[in-house]
Amino acid sequence: MASQDLLDRSENACELCSNKAGLRAHSVAPHQDENPDHQVLVCEVCATELQAEPLSATHWMCLQGSAWSGFAPVQVMAYRLLSRLTDAWALDLREQLYLEEETLEWAQEGLPDADAVATVDSNGAALADGDSVTLIKDLNVKGGGFTAKRGTLVKGIRLTDNPEHVEGRVNKQTIVLVAAYLKKA
Repeated sequence: MASQDLLDRSENACELCSNKAGLRAHSVAPHQDENPDHQVLVCEVCATELQAEPLSATHWMCLQGSAWSGFAPVQVMAYRLLSRLTDAWALDLREQLYLEEETLEWAQEGLPDADAVATVDSNGAALADGDSVTLIKDLNVKGGGFTAKRGTLVKGIRLTDNPEHVEGRVNKQTIVLVAAYLKKA
């Protein structure tokens, strides 16, 4: 049930598409409270479309109007939805939006980092902290005085700041390994 403040702010219409049927309050993550400053009023159609994968670009063209709302939760929802859409118009609109710093931080919470590069093995499989990998090439360990042999299993790797490298223990020494010479076990 939507609060009277939320109904008044939205003028009894969906704040995303302006539909007036089947309205309900939708909390904008990470908030789960009933504070209208953390909610948007959505119609039944938008509520269903919010859960869709992939999003329907046709339905969400309504964001071309609602993205310019003066209310932070509506701006946050529009930004997040535009980030999930891959159509050129959506990307262009998201780039045109001006959000206050605090609102932008809220909008970007939970979105994947677009600039982040995944660490992948020689086959292109994504590596994560704690994975086990096998060396696919003999590697001379500088400063270690040994060669890590092909076929060596390295358990519990750790990712580094550089997506091309991981850390792992070989011969009881922690060394940096080049991800291109590893295969996920």
